[in-house]
Amino acid sequence: MYSTVSMLRTMGLILGLPPMSQYDGGAMPMHTVFLDKPDVRPYEAAKPTVDLNEKNAPTAPMAKESAALDFSDADRVDEDLMNRILWAAVKGNQPMPAPVRSVFPAMWVWHGR
Repeated sequence: MYSTVSMLRTMGLILGLPPMSQYDGGAMPMHTVFLDKPDVRPYEAAKPTVDLNEKNAPTAPMAKESAALDFSDADRVDEDLMNRILWAAVKGNQPMPAPVRSVFPAMWVWHGR
């Protein structure tokens, strides 16, 4: 599984840059998404199977909390609350697992480049 910091780590490796923090330094580089040879076949977009204009109904799980969130700019939404809202929408009343957070030791060596 990759995350945003995996992308940052990968770009840094491609460009020969050291990590900016312990988070991208410890992130898994995205080596497995690249092929040895390019795939030159034309891209065929998948057709959506759901209504892309559908909105959450007022009766959706945690709809009141969701409506109060500030989506006006990036990172304005409380991450834990958003995770609880998404969990309730997908999993219903199933208990949500505790978040897993860790700090990876630096997996890189600064060579003064």
